[in-house]
Amino acid sequence: MTMNFKRILIAGLAVFVFFQALDYLFHGIVLGPTYQSLSSIWRPDMMNYMWLMALASLIFSFVFVFIFAKGYEGKGLLEGVRFGFVLSFLVNVPGCFGQFAMYPLPFALVLEWLAFGFAEYIVAGIITAAIYRPAK
Repeated sequence: MTMNFKRILIAGLAVFVFFQALDYLFHGIVLGPTYQSLSSIWRPDMMNYMWLMALASLIFSFVFVFIFAKGYEGKGLLEGVRFGFVLSFLVNVPGCFGQFAMYPLPFALVLEWLAFGFAEYIVAGIITAAIYRPAK
């Protein structure tokens, strides 16, 4: 099977838009008050660097889809669920516990990040599986 770069582009953009929308809702609205209560541990000029977070998310979205495409097995949406679940263990778990080890974060916040991350990556996997198909 040949990789379908048009589908990778479309899926990568869809995953990026999904990540941005969901991250805004979860981090900006749901966890906003929690983050404000922890303002003493964040950079005072953190908002000046949010473009870096968006750029990292854009890159990650395409890498996420590319890895999916390289291992594509044609098993439908459940392949996307499995992929998102595995990627969450690879990225989300070490990231959350790494943040906890470095910063004085409440463990409850880390658990919220973990749960959110698993859900987010699984849905991103489903989106990817729904869009990506190899080239004919």
